[in-house]
Amino acid sequence: MTDRTVTDETFRPDLSGQTVGFIGLGLMGKPMARALARAGASLVIASRSQGPVAELAAEGMLAATGPLAVAGQAETIVLTLTDTVAVESVTEALLPALRPGHLVVDMGTTAVEATRALAARVRAAGADWVDAPVSGGTVAAEAATLTIMAGGTEASFARALPLFQAMGRRVTHVGDSGAGQIAKTANQVIVGLTIGAVAEALALAKAAGADPARVRDAIRGGFAESRILDLHGGRMVSGDFTPGGRVTTQIKDLRQAEQLAEQCDIDLPALGLTLELFEMLADQGDGGLDHSALYRLFAR
Repeated sequence: MTDRTVTDETFRPDLSGQTVGFIGLGLMGKPMARALARAGASLVIASRSQGPVAELAAEGMLAATGPLAVAGQAETIVLTLTDTVAVESVTEALLPALRPGHLVVDMGTTAVEATRALAARVRAAGADWVDAPVSGGTVAAEAATLTIMAGGTEASFARALPLFQAMGRRVTHVGDSGAGQIAKTANQVIVGLTIGAVAEALALAKAAGADPARVRDAIRGGFAESRILDLHGGRMVSGDFTPGGRVTTQIKDLRQAEQLAEQCDIDLPALGLTLELFEMLADQGDGGLDHSALYRLFAR
């Protein structure tokens, strides 16, 4: 049995000789593909937007015409797509080409029920599936220090682990198919609520007459310390909301969390309120900003 959590600050696998398909080259996908290439893998790439494809092809990756072409050239196929609908669409396109030996690794944030259904369809085709969403944003993707939470069989996780170690620093096999997405849903609930807490606290400090940047410095290292107070709090006090994780993506993830809560018959009132706040932010035209821009709802 593989270890449930694998952490190593120095180890990087050698992926030389491996060909990896990679579909989806957005804010997260592009640096993740580069991390695999740095580890020695040969990349066959495809994406809805052709700009990133051309950029990475100029770096030596092989551009493919679409999912079927990717599956024809690579047994392991990584997906980093925008939402559940996109994952379902690309998987549907892949299915005719899948055969025993293929492994599909979904590293986006996909609804749990859909993930389990897709895993079943891929396995019915003789291939295998791992859901392996990530946390850490574009900063961690570029540094190849992502946190990766995986669902799937022991064998499929062990096969995908070297790829994960090329892109991340902490990798956990949470359980069977869908378990990785459950973990990511929990992660996004914590992220969304904590962004809200930091935004309200710093806005209160400003309204009360203190410098929010100095207040942030003052409370760091105490019980309020967090990665979000560090990175997102820094964005709030600087006013730089260049997207690492967009407001629209946070809304999509929180809606999926709310749907999962409904399916599990559990009431999460703070989740519902936080979703409403992010929706208000998008309604005022800020949906394309970094999700730390929630601060703009409160700061005056």
